[in-house]
Amino acid sequence: MRRNRFHLTRIIAGLLAGLLFAILAVPLSAQPATHSSPFYDVTKEIKLSGTVSSVLAKPLPEMIVGSHLVFATETGVVDASLGRWGLQGKGALSVVPGQQVEVTGVMKTLNGAQVFIARTVKVGGQVYLIRNEHGVSMSPQARDRASQNAAQKAGSL
Repeated sequence: MRRNRFHLTRIIAGLLAGLLFAILAVPLSAQPATHSSPFYDVTKEIKLSGTVSSVLAKPLPEMIVGSHLVFATETGVVDASLGRWGLQGKGALSVVPGQQVEVTGVMKTLNGAQVFIARTVKVGGQVYLIRNEHGVSMSPQARDRASQNAAQKAGSL
């Protein structure tokens, strides 16, 4: 009888531990995933076209961290943030002053200044990935994986 009680206690303890794990694994405030974040809302993306006036590997003191692309549009000069890896590594943006660009992103006010958070930059026929759809800067490794995945999808069509 004592052995059965010990066995039953172990089973109940195991079930309770499993239930506790299940409760902790699922957040109590679970909500459906959306395609926006407080920093970057893909639904507010716009495309701006213009002529590159400067490419900054390091920001000026009044700019946010990371590299920047400054270009002139019909309505004025735009400071596009390229993030930490925009000009670094394989698949990095290659552009010089005077070239025409089409930049997709979201305009934000940061540190009291307007900055265009670039997600993609198109130069000629080449599209450069700067950030993902959540606004996170893409490292050279992430860009490489994205281009490999795109090539695999194109090959399977």
